[in-house]
Amino acid sequence: MLCSRGEMKLSKVFTAQTYWVNENSVTLQAPAPVSLAHQQRIWALGAALHQRSGITEIVPGMNNLTVQFDEAQVDGEALMQELQAGWKSINVTAQAGRVIEIPVCYDGEYGPDLGDIAAHTGLTPEEVVRLHSEAEYTVFFIGFQPGFAYLGGMPEQLTTPRRASPRQAVPAGSVAIGGAQTGVYPKTSPGGWQILGHTDVVLFDPTRDKPSLWMPGDRVKFVAVEVCHA
Repeated sequence: MLCSRGEMKLSKVFTAQTYWVNENSVTLQAPAPVSLAHQQRIWALGAALHQRSGITEIVPGMNNLTVQFDEAQVDGEALMQELQAGWKSINVTAQAGRVIEIPVCYDGEYGPDLGDIAAHTGLTPEEVVRLHSEAEYTVFFIGFQPGFAYLGGMPEQLTTPRRASPRQAVPAGSVAIGGAQTGVYPKTSPGGWQILGHTDVVLFDPTRDKPSLWMPGDRVKFVAVEVCHA
């Protein structure tokens, strides 16, 4: 059984589901809604699996954990049962990640959708910027493209649906809101999130020792600045 000693245990744990992805991969799907507590439990399960022989890859996702394994060493059905048991029993240590500050130019040419976000939420543009920059976020997982962090912790007042018509090219460094989440585009790509600002920080660089600026569990603060160079 997966087990890890820690200092914090969730007071209420709902049942998780498991299913096959392919012949050598299974996924544990945590119950809704997405939360930091669920993500911490997923990270703990993933860390415990690193000690298991026959596990070839562990991929934490948003409210899920996908595990790839060597069929010659691991029985998939038994692994799914182990994951379900571990979800209920594992103790989670609340580990504070690094605090990463991201300077952001809001409004103007850098925030083309700030007015739409304000109109949807009933806030002024200034209130949107204040709420967005005052919050502390947690990196839930990295996905969509290298270095793109899905961040939890955005104030509910800022929840805004994606654009009806996605852009063909969202500039690298765009800070945006999509539904109940916020994030930063590491490179220019298509996207439908609402852009409210821009940062010059390079989020992913394959030449660095650690290519991604952030990792799951890191904490993020957006800092409003007046000058961007991109």
